[in-house]
Amino acid sequence: MITSDNPNDCCFETQAIRTQCQRSQYNEHTTPLYLTSSFVFDNAEEMRAVFAEEIDKFSYSRFNNPNQTELIEKLCLLEKAEAGYSFSTGMAAIFGSIFPLIKPGDHIVSCLNIFGSSRTILSTILPEWGVTTSYFEAKSIDKIEVLIQPNTKILFVETPTNPGVDVLDLSYLGEIARKYNLIFVVDNTFATPYLQNPTDFGADIVVHSTTKLIDGQGRVCGGIAVGKKDLIRKIYLFSRTIGSSMSAFDAWVLSKSIETLAVRVDKHCQNALKIAHFLESHPQIEFVRYPFLPSHPQYEIAKKQMKQGGNIIAFGIKGGLDAGRAFLNALQLCSRSANLGDSRTIVTHPASTTHSKVPAEEKITTGITDNLIRLSVGLENTRDIIRDLEQALNITQQ
Repeated sequence: MITSDNPNDCCFETQAIRTQCQRSQYNEHTTPLYLTSSFVFDNAEEMRAVFAEEIDKFSYSRFNNPNQTELIEKLCLLEKAEAGYSFSTGMAAIFGSIFPLIKPGDHIVSCLNIFGSSRTILSTILPEWGVTTSYFEAKSIDKIEVLIQPNTKILFVETPTNPGVDVLDLSYLGEIARKYNLIFVVDNTFATPYLQNPTDFGADIVVHSTTKLIDGQGRVCGGIAVGKKDLIRKIYLFSRTIGSSMSAFDAWVLSKSIETLAVRVDKHCQNALKIAHFLESHPQIEFVRYPFLPSHPQYEIAKKQMKQGGNIIAFGIKGGLDAGRAFLNALQLCSRSANLGDSRTIVTHPASTTHSKVPAEEKITTGITDNLIRLSVGLENTRDIIRDLEQALNITQQ
């Protein structure tokens, strides 16, 4: 599958670009789009052997497809993982990475500071199947061991967290997972494999919403899980059966996107750090959380496990909900959207949108206040982004 002679010896950017499908008889330079539902066989015996998994060959695009396989192999290299599976959405990847690995009566330990839909899976859907979850706060990671029970199976976290941009110590969590023989699942969406590799710290499964920075232009939805081969095998068998696989088109788009991931994320991070400093100095801002600001509570941990701080900033506006609403309505350049990781700067009010289903007391506990704004910094010139933010903040003071 991989055309590079020694992909493991290459740097990140080279792996992202040079990991490609084998060329067809036409010797194309870039991977073509394989828009086919199925594949043909030379004879009946080959067909039997493929479905018996005695021969590794494409058979049906719900199972695998050259475009899906190229994307998976790229991300396995970039995340230092053994195997992977691509999904139609990021949430399909989250659910598909947990459900096949548990059974009724099992228990999960998760950080409370996670994406709202991930919280719904753990707190609403899985209990219907006899699986319970205990939560720890990002600021109280040292309390995690008291939550572990004899039936605990999975430790689930995301870092940096959505939307509060908390940073969890992956090295410490990896040690806990090994000590108690837990499957360690990490949502690495905010960092991408370019900034952080959870497998370096003992993660068994790494999940991404490829809709975000991996795509980077707000074009397609997708998700991927990579990790240990034996666990991915269970995930693959479950997911291909329920039909949550990624389309060939989306896989093709995402694989091309990864070719520019490093240069894009570098620029995202440069822009975000500059804007974080601007916000921190503005009198209308109550607080700013960005991993590579020295004021961030987990700044030292972020510096230890991340290459740069990412493109997401969480900040609070003085004046509460009314000020926050006035700020969003006053924006002229930045987009009001629930997405993130786009080339265009996006502003979101989590308490009323992405995390609106989170119980009120948990919003307070996890810092999702009415004045919290999530800023996904894009690739525009920072002068223009700051000018828009500044004029909108000035309106909230009137």
